[in-house]
This record gives sequence, structure tokens and C-alpha cells, in this order.
Amino acid sequence: MSKQVSISVIRRLPRYYRFLGELLKNGIHRISSRELSSRMGLTASQIRQDLNCFGGFGQQGYGYNVEALYGEIGHILGLDQNYKTILIGVGNLGRAVANHMTFDGRGYELIGLFDSNEKVVGDVVRDIAVMDMDEMEDFCIKNKPDVAILCTPREAAQRIADKLVELGVRGFWNYSHYDINMNHPHVAVENVHLGDSLMTLCYKVKDLDSPDGPAEGNKNI
Repeated sequence: MSKQVSISVIRRLPRYYRFLGELLKNGIHRISSRELSSRMGLTASQIRQDLNCFGGFGQQGYGYNVEALYGEIGHILGLDQNYKTILIGVGNLGRAVANHMTFDGRGYELIGLFDSNEKVVGDVVRDIAVMDMDEMEDFCIKNKPDVAILCTPREAAQRIADKLVELGVRGFWNYSHYDINMNHPHVAVENVHLGDSLMTLCYKVKDLDSPDGPAEGNKNI
């Protein structure tokens, strides 16, 4: 089913999941699409269209059961899969990702950290000792990770990605700016471009000063 769903809908699912989780924390167990739309800044029609891509979750005159919908979206996203994950590149960025990202509960189990810098190898980050890159192949053969987080320089990323695909890794959270899908079109890749996000914010701030007011696109999606 996921192949028939547009990427724009898929990118909204984590936001639905987050908002529904907040509703549950606040003791709200039932909500209409109209009420949800006012909280999220989406139209009720958009919400219904998005959720109908995966089946009928609401009931006429009742709305949505928050707990049930929260669980369904979590299942759709695969948050119950617990994919084995390794991180390559434990510099400032990689260390920040390892330390501050909540992997459990988002579908992942971080099992290994790797770096080529001998000054970093042996450091313990998130209760995991950083291993040398020379140990990566044996580790992958033994532990069979599903996903890799690449926090490496671009020039090293192609070689590392090629090797990881060969070792069975099928998903990449990619900070390296190297286009993994160019050589491996059949693996799942989520590219993270922090600079692009910062430039988009720059446009939105500039747009606030427009004589006609902020554009329609100057909203969260």
C-alpha cells in the first residue's frame, strides 16, 4: 500500500503521530477531524484524505479514537519494527545524533558506532563503545544491521555506503550530502540537509515582511 501513497502524505504521518501523542498525554481520547485540523493547521478535508490512504479510521458523528489512531499510525510508520541501526562518523554531528535522538519508540535500536579517527575509537557514547571502521564489516556480518546513519564527510560516503549495501544494509539516514540512490536506487534513503532547512527558514522570515503578508506556504506541513 505504501507504494501508492504520495511522499507528501507519508511526511505528514510523523506529525499526526506526534500531535496524537500529545492529545493522549492531555487526557483527550476522542477528537473530530475539524478539531484536529484546528490544532495542526491543516484542513479537515486534508486530514481525512491523508488517513483514508490507509483505511477508514474515523466514525461518522464520533470522530477518531485518539489512542487507536495513534497506534495505527505508529504501526503504519513501522515504529514497532525495532530495526538494528549503526552510526558511522562519531564527530560533533554524529555524537549529537547518537546522544540526543530517541531511537527506541521510533522503530530503531542503535547497536553500533564507528569512526576512523583513533582519538574517537574507544569513547563510550550512549553506553556503546566506538569501534574502528576496520571492524565494521565483521560487525555487520555478525549483527546484520538494517539501517545506517551516515555522519561522514561526502568524500568518504560513497565507499562506505557501497560497502554497507553489500553487507545488507537497506536503509540510510544520510547526513553526508552524497546521493546514495544514484548507485543504489533500491535502498531506502532519508537525506538530511540542515543547510537547506536553514535557508528555507530564511525565506520564511523574509516573507513575513512581504507587503501582501506571508505566503500560504509559510506554514508547517
